[in-house]
Amino acid sequence: MSKEIARQTGLKASVGLAQAALESDFGSSGLAQKYNNLFGIKAGPNEPQVLLETKEYENGEWIEIKAPFRVYKSKEDCLWAHVRLLQNGTTWNANQYQAVFLAQTVEEQVQALGSSGYATDPDYTAKLKEMIEQYQLKRFDQLNEK
Repeated sequence: MSKEIARQTGLKASVGLAQAALESDFGSSGLAQKYNNLFGIKAGPNEPQVLLETKEYENGEWIEIKAPFRVYKSKEDCLWAHVRLLQNGTTWNANQYQAVFLAQTVEEQVQALGSSGYATDPDYTAKLKEMIEQYQLKRFDQLNEK
């Protein structure tokens, strides 16, 4: 499915795979297993949701909060919702992730995710880059270019 999304949207497969692996602990998190949420996507008003504890980085320190996370019927639904989030932005900023799709390379897309505020983790960009390198995820991008 990630290859299809990459072909249709321009989002590099390696970037989406790295995000899903990092956010869901390779699919083993409770949020991924019980609620099909691979990307830690928060729920908006009137969306299916579950309230869970999470860590956020605020004002230079990690804090624990309870946050509403989106519940999906399937992992495929979550993959497409992730793309729509990146394409349509947030309720407070429709252009929040526009730079991701303007980026041409994997490195530029990862940087755009970090600078656009996808996650509060100040090391998010570095973690995605490390994930892409460690697991050689760029090989999935090459499959889409053929």
